[in-house]
Amino acid sequence: MSARKPRMSFWQIVNMNIGFFGIQFSFGLQQSNMSPIYRYLGADEASLPYLWLAGPMTGLLVQPLIGAMSDRTVTRWGRRTPYFLVGAVLCSLGLLFMPFSPTLWMTASLLWILDAANNVTMEPYRAFVSDQLEPDQHSLGYLTQSAFTGLGQTLAYLTPSLLVVFGMNKDAVNASHIPHIVIVAFLIGALFSLTSILWTVKTTPEYPLTPAQLRQIRATPAGWRHTLREIVEAARDMPDTMKQLALMKLFQWYAMVCYWQYITLSLADTLFASADPGSPGFRDAGLLNGKLGAFYNFVAFLSAFALVPFTRRFGPKLMHSACLTLAGIGMLCIPLIHSPLLLLLPMLGIGVAWASMMGNPYIMLAGSVPPERTGVYMGIFNMFIVIPMIIQVFTLPLLYRTWLHGNPGNVIRLAGALLLCAAVAVLFVKLKKPAGAAAAAGATAPTL
Repeated sequence: MSARKPRMSFWQIVNMNIGFFGIQFSFGLQQSNMSPIYRYLGADEASLPYLWLAGPMTGLLVQPLIGAMSDRTVTRWGRRTPYFLVGAVLCSLGLLFMPFSPTLWMTASLLWILDAANNVTMEPYRAFVSDQLEPDQHSLGYLTQSAFTGLGQTLAYLTPSLLVVFGMNKDAVNASHIPHIVIVAFLIGALFSLTSILWTVKTTPEYPLTPAQLRQIRATPAGWRHTLREIVEAARDMPDTMKQLALMKLFQWYAMVCYWQYITLSLADTLFASADPGSPGFRDAGLLNGKLGAFYNFVAFLSAFALVPFTRRFGPKLMHSACLTLAGIGMLCIPLIHSPLLLLLPMLGIGVAWASMMGNPYIMLAGSVPPERTGVYMGIFNMFIVIPMIIQVFTLPLLYRTWLHGNPGNVIRLAGALLLCAAVAVLFVKLKKPAGAAAAAGATAPTL
């Protein structure tokens, strides 16, 4: 057994998660700008999901592998830190070159590199929280990551609009029709991605491994074949709680990727009556999406901390169901709204749900997995994000012209309905009691 970890203060937990800000700034730039960039370069509306394949595919391949590797990595900097640094450098390079892409194939290729880099950093960072904190602080640790998700993505979405406020021309574009404000936003993202990770590495060193942990790691066979075998064995021995979360994650992430891919197109249609990516109306829809995205991510930033006492009182399962319900209702309303100001109402629900998505499922997971396999299980758990995305990539184009009638607003309605399904599905998940509570009760059986 490892020694009890030192208890961290609130500000120490905030400090250890600052690197998450840079990771999520990068993701925010992708969510708000990749579909418009693809359209600027001539992509067809129905084909947009295919061009987003990089994220889920790299996640499927990289997340469990990196998670398992970080569990068994021993360096003088720690288990997770080397992955933070490598991922941050590659992510910064991807952001640096992305907005200068002259062709669709180059943009899609850079997205593969960028998403792989983010995934190299992401999974060890999730495990880092579990490594550093005792179980009773997990909720604060993961919801703090959720807060930085909201803050990072708020600024990523808002940066183009802020650049306009500071005097840049919103209609100035390069030879590939990509607005200059988008180019500058990606350059800022490259800076944030690297510096925020360096801050965390500098200020929050990993705890040294105990002799028992070192013996266990050194007794584990090395090599990629053994790493793959460990992933397979971990998947086979997957805790029941983790399996039960899979259906909720299927609905949840299919819905969110639909939203990110088509929200700008939906706003262009309903508020600006435009489907032409070269029109001022389409660029205005992109700026509006940036403002709305910034708003819901700022709501997520505030909600992440506000959710902590409610999650402790009512449990992560009930809170997540309530948050998903608010978001589902909000998305169903978006295509019916023709006023930018009124769109802030559904964004409140989406923001609260986004905070919950980044925190509560991981709280449910952390209490059900063995500590020595935290990294690999965090990687496998995030396959429950990318597999729904892959399913969406290959199914939505088949539905877009037929069942959804080529209307981007119908894609947003579909996303809302799926979030309501996720809200129901999470209620059927059975959670384990904390070990101390179970011992006190004289039982270890799972409970609702």
